Amino acid sequence: MLDKKALDVQVLHVGPLTSVADYLVIGSAESDRQTRAVADYIDGILSRSDEKPLSIEGTTSGQWVLLDFGDVVAHIFRQDARTHYALDRLWSDATQVEIPDELPAPAPAAIPKKRIVVRKATARKTV
Repeated sequence: MLDKKALDVQVLHVGPLTSVADYLVIGSAESDRQTRAVADYIDGILSRSDEKPLSIEGTTSGQWVLLDFGDVVAHIFRQDARTHYALDRLWSDATQVEIPDELPAPAPAAIPKKRIVVRKATARKTV
């Protein structure tokens, strides 16, 4: 999220409070376009790790995009929508997970190596 300039990113450990997910990731964006870009980025990074979302909601409007990965649910809000819905306050009993200042760069997608098959041309003899 931080790579796409998401604002005020929080990771909340909600596992002890609900059976819906173990962690909620909440972040803000300044526009609908940025909200969708952050969601696409998260989906892309996790998909490369074979973590496919169970559901993605809200990409059409871009005001609030939800990505459900089962144990982790990410919410990306436009700033005004985040203030309105106040998930931070709703889950205030959850433990906040510290996000390191510098995260390791995501591994690039594996590029499959092309297998080159060299075949010798065979001359045909005609009799």
